Amino acid sequence: MSEVRLRAEGLTKAYAAPVLRGVSLDLHGGEVHALVGENGAGKSTLAKVIAGLVVSDAGRMWLDGEPYAPRSAREAARAGVAIVHQELATIDTLTVAESLFLDRLPARLGVIDRTALAKRAQAALARVGLEGLSPSTPMGALGLGQRQLVEIAAALGRRCRVLLLDEPTTALTSAEAESLFAQVERLRSEGTAVVYVSHRLEEVERLADRISVLRDGALVATRGKSEIQRDEMVRLMVGRAVAEALPLAPAAEAPALRVRGLSSALLRDVSFEVAKGEILGLAGLLGAGRSEVLRALFGADAGYSGEVLLGNGNTARLPRSPSEAVRRGIAYLGEDRKAQGLLLPLPLRANVTLGFLQRAASRWGYLARDREDGLARPVAERVLVRARSLDQPVAELSGGNQQKALLARVLLGTPSVLLADEPTRGVDVGARAEVHRLLQEVAAAGTAVVVASSDLDELMGLCHRIVVLARGRVSAEFSRGAFARDALLEAALGTAGADLTA
Repeated sequence: MSEVRLRAEGLTKAYAAPVLRGVSLDLHGGEVHALVGENGAGKSTLAKVIAGLVVSDAGRMWLDGEPYAPRSAREAARAGVAIVHQELATIDTLTVAESLFLDRLPARLGVIDRTALAKRAQAALARVGLEGLSPSTPMGALGLGQRQLVEIAAALGRRCRVLLLDEPTTALTSAEAESLFAQVERLRSEGTAVVYVSHRLEEVERLADRISVLRDGALVATRGKSEIQRDEMVRLMVGRAVAEALPLAPAAEAPALRVRGLSSALLRDVSFEVAKGEILGLAGLLGAGRSEVLRALFGADAGYSGEVLLGNGNTARLPRSPSEAVRRGIAYLGEDRKAQGLLLPLPLRANVTLGFLQRAASRWGYLARDREDGLARPVAERVLVRARSLDQPVAELSGGNQQKALLARVLLGTPSVLLADEPTRGVDVGARAEVHRLLQEVAAAGTAVVVASSDLDELMGLCHRIVVLARGRVSAEFSRGAFARDALLEAALGTAGADLTA
């Protein structure tokens, strides 16, 4: 066993309720130590305490045998402890290069050396597979996955004694995740202590040397990877049986959604159909156009051409706005729930009924609390949102419960088409299973569901068919009986199916 790099004893933290309950653990140099647990178990809070973002109420830490009590992330970074956050903290107006080296910009005579900065940025981007991204690109122009990779590249560029990765692959495709895994293994070989926080248990099983399980703020077990099986890990995390996905119900033959010739600066003649009751998956690498397809169908972005036919096909043009899409029976779950769907300071009640305020209004036009509760409560209970009450601010809910709050809002509208972009991003194993069951129930009721995901296992387990995009075009389509990871990856890389160079 390698030497202890960081030791924590009795770490405690409480807000309105305890979130860490006397957690003690050791991190060893040259090992990957995974933290697993449900949303709200305390994983991210523990990582933030170690990284200086949160000060514990009680407890002590030592770094390489010396007392360690950081009061800020900057102080922790100076000590060689860095973190990549689950919730991205990028600044849209900065360039990629500036974001990578924000606190250590190269300068000559007090002026930023742009040439040196660009050279360093290109090397940092290459480590995470972003060789083609210009260092001068504004962060605001990047998608969620690219921003995640830039933050990872910034952390990897530091000389870390301890590196904490909090859900680092939630917005990454399989190929991009592989690049990250290679960097994690490099850091381990160089003696860095890597803390890996993830809901993706297959990643934990692949990377971790030791695994610590947290539940309700307490450390319930630390085991070597060979000492714990997945079913025991889940039982320790959840403390209950996790419901399995429902068998896929057969889809109807009648199409609920037909997309013809969807094109833009990125997309090139994308066409597909989805039947009533069918779950169609959209797969592809970062930048292939998965999210862009969904946003175009929801009228969220301009600059697209093509046709969208719903049901009997009377309306052929694309929706011009989200409000028009909703009127036409299209609902949308965005990949970034906090930026694209939730009003975090408002209570659960308001977030569920948002968009349906006329139904909650009194005869005089004022919001009626009893009517609003009458709308929100049944659907929130149906999707199993766990909250103290409808009055609880949605910012206080776990990631899985926030996602279920958005699903509750969708169900209020009884859509004919549901577009879901990364529907289980950042949710724990229990909530992930519940979200999958809800999507299956929505489909079984006759809704056409389109799921875009970077997780091939999710798509293969959830969908009737999978359409693969590569460089903005449909490269292949697979029916359920023909799903195979290698074939899906080959199609995503553009080496199978249609000629994508035309």
